[in-house]
Amino acid sequence: MTEQIVILDFGSQYTQVIARRIRECSVYSTILRYDTPSKDIAALKPRGIILSGGPSSVYAKDAPLPDRGIFSLGVPILGVCYGVQLLAHFMGGKVEKGQKREYGRGTLRVSRGACALFTGLPRRLEVWNSHGDKLTRIPKGFGAVAVSDNSELAVIEHRAKRIFGLQFHPEVAHTPRGRELIANFVHRICRCGKHWTMRHYVEQAIAEIRARVGSERVILGLSGGVDSSVAAALLHKAIGDQLTCIFVNNGLLRANEAEVVQQVFGRNFKMALQYEEASELFLRKLRGVTDPERKRKIIGKTFIDVFQSATRRAGAARFLAQGTLYPDVIESVPIAGNPAALIKSHHNVGGLPKNMKFQLVEPLKCLFKDEVRQLGLELGLPKEIVFRQPFPGPGLAVRCLGEVTPEKLQVLRRADAIVVEEMKLAGLYYKTWQTFAVLLPVRSVGVQGDERTYDWTLAIRAVESQDGMTADWVRLPYELLEKISLRITNEVRGLNRVVLDLTSKPPGTIEWE
Repeated sequence: MTEQIVILDFGSQYTQVIARRIRECSVYSTILRYDTPSKDIAALKPRGIILSGGPSSVYAKDAPLPDRGIFSLGVPILGVCYGVQLLAHFMGGKVEKGQKREYGRGTLRVSRGACALFTGLPRRLEVWNSHGDKLTRIPKGFGAVAVSDNSELAVIEHRAKRIFGLQFHPEVAHTPRGRELIANFVHRICRCGKHWTMRHYVEQAIAEIRARVGSERVILGLSGGVDSSVAAALLHKAIGDQLTCIFVNNGLLRANEAEVVQQVFGRNFKMALQYEEASELFLRKLRGVTDPERKRKIIGKTFIDVFQSATRRAGAARFLAQGTLYPDVIESVPIAGNPAALIKSHHNVGGLPKNMKFQLVEPLKCLFKDEVRQLGLELGLPKEIVFRQPFPGPGLAVRCLGEVTPEKLQVLRRADAIVVEEMKLAGLYYKTWQTFAVLLPVRSVGVQGDERTYDWTLAIRAVESQDGMTADWVRLPYELLEKISLRITNEVRGLNRVVLDLTSKPPGTIEWE
């Protein structure tokens, strides 16, 4: 069994970040609900347990509490923020509302030496705080390790029982040496090796896929995006010709996208690829529709109809594969005031209907996005696919404001291709979360070739983000913006004006519709 660290989620918006930091230490991590029974946790044989932060107060009537049995499992425990308050609450310490709240950057001063968490770290650290309560008395057997401006008990430990508590967040980027602290917990205290690698995962995943699928056939809806592409490559490596990929061209794809997918997966990887040309159908259904939500629903329903018909033509298959990732399967913790449950993380066009009689295969369901990209490289997928920027499920329909027509899509495709090409030439495409063009339903007067024009306006959107939940606009070089604008207005008929979107998320969204 793979060595692992179990994280109990008490509703923190940073819980997934903790899991990712542990995996960056080449150790597998699992997120479980805060109230998971200790016997179920014990069955996983974890090398350690982390109690996440959360928005609650331990003294509140409805405070989320773990199974007390976790403290008898004999494995190291690390409590983070709300987690350290739980440790104190359960073991006889005291937690009170602080006279002043401690949010944002702070300074931590290590006052007790030889704590394994701080091996190799300086005695003064910059950390990130986010709490209103604080410890005022530590439990018997614990010692104070470090202090902050607002707390004499910012870090505590029970050295014999290997139980530790931090009042700050080591997992966030704003705690610069936090990764080293987490690595000390994982490697020095929990004694984990470095066995969680993509090469190891490939071997493990192939064995699991073969055991589950046997000699049955599998169908996968291939979009050309990172997740479905990596899932296809992994499944093909595991079961070869038992896999059939279905690619639906909905007429809303970017320039040359259908050709690239057929080249990479059909001709290069020699996969069984069933190409479904449905452009006319989708565009006919969208004719005259301007409301963004109606567009999405029409595209989602039409895709399901086309995909269902395609699976019947593909022949009998028992399994349907999906590129589901770990963040999609983690159950949201139903805690009042939980910020993590309020953030929409991606744009969906709707799932497949329940009457499709397939068993699901989800070979990526324990991976984060960055791990999926690593896996794609391990499987030999080209960089252009592995590191491609996110693309919305409804395609260019959400970047073509107002009615979607073949003529407007042609204009948008050409302009968007220029944006992507110039970003790549400038060495910025793979350093940016998303860069794309948006066709606005706005015409303006221009002068081109000594003639008066009355053409469409194009917006350039470039954003930086870690996970799509929040985003900030990218400060692209003026020279690059000038080059993009000149090329678009010179090379794309129907456009005479280019504008730049300077909106962060919030208040805006990344996509315009």
